[in-house]
Amino acid sequence: QVQLVESGGGLVQAGGSLRLSCAASGRTFSSYPMGWFRQAPGKEREFVAAISWSAGDTIYTDSVKGRFTISRDNAKNTVYLQMNSLKPEDTAVYYCARARAFSTARDMYDTWGSGTQVTVSS
Repeated sequence: QVQLVESGGGLVQAGGSLRLSCAASGRTFSSYPMGWFRQAPGKEREFVAAISWSAGDTIYTDSVKGRFTISRDNAKNTVYLQMNSLKPEDTAVYYCARARAFSTARDMYDTWGSGTQVTVSS
């Protein structure tokens, strides 16, 4: 059973940066695409970014393009989300997830972490 554990969240001022990490247990991490989602209070969980198993393909939601970068280190079973130029509207709980296929669709993701809080103050 794969387990995902996020870390790196916190409180940051607008314009600042954070790097989220997601550590995966299990030997099959490198076989799967991975993604990051976020959920703000009172809102639906939304797609943020995804990366293919080889890291050859990435995709982002429009609101984070040019500011966020997803990456992975298969030797360390870890996926990252580098977040720069943070805005108050980026405030949310951020979740990493394993996908059955490279996709932005939430229902393609079958394993989720418990999330890490990111708060951006204005």
